[in-house]
Amino acid sequence: MRDATARFTACLMLVFTGALLGACKSPATNFYTLSPDGSLSSTGASRPIAAVIGPVTIPAVVDRPQIVTRTGDNEVAVNEFDRWAQPLDGDIGRVIAADVGALLNSPEVSVYDAVRDPSIVWHVRIDVMRFDSVPGRDVTVDVLWAVRPPGKGRAVTGRSVAHETVSGPGIDPLIAAHDRALASVSRDIAAAVQSHPAP
Repeated sequence: MRDATARFTACLMLVFTGALLGACKSPATNFYTLSPDGSLSSTGASRPIAAVIGPVTIPAVVDRPQIVTRTGDNEVAVNEFDRWAQPLDGDIGRVIAADVGALLNSPEVSVYDAVRDPSIVWHVRIDVMRFDSVPGRDVTVDVLWAVRPPGKGRAVTGRSVAHETVSGPGIDPLIAAHDRALASVSRDIAAAVQSHPAP
C-alpha cells in the first residue's frame, strides 16, 4: 500500500511539475524587417546612376536586436519578444538603396560597392538622428544625409525629417509606418542626385 501511495505521489509531482513548466514557457519571439516602398516609381532619371548607400549610423538606443518603442518623453521600452531579423543599420541602408534605385530607375544602387570605377560611383552617407516608434500613434525618422558625386565633386548635404501615422495597434503597422518614412527620406536623396550636374 505504501509503495502504491509513493508511486501515486511521484506521478502527481511529475504532472504538477510539467504543468508548472508549461505555464512558465516564454512567448514566441517575432522577427521583423523593413521593406522598400513598392509604390515608388521613377522620377525620370535620364542617365544611368551607380550609387553606394552607406555607411549608415543609427542611435545607440535602437542599435540592438530588440525593437525599441517610446513610452514617454524620456522613457522607452525594449521589446524582448519583438526583434529585428537583421541589424537595423543594415536594414535601413538596404531599404533606402532599393527606394532610391526605384526612384532613379537604376539597378546599380546598392549597399555594396560593386562598381570598381570611382569616377562613376555616387556615395550616400546616412546618419539617423532619430528612429522613434510610438505604438498605435506615429513614427519619426530624422536623417542627416550627404550625397557625394563621382570623382572629387562637392557633397550635397541635407536633412530629412519624416513623421508617419501608425494605422493600428501592434508591431506590423509600426514597421509599415517606418517603411513609408524611409521612402520619404529616399525621395529627398534621389532629388539631390538628380539636381546635381552630371559628372
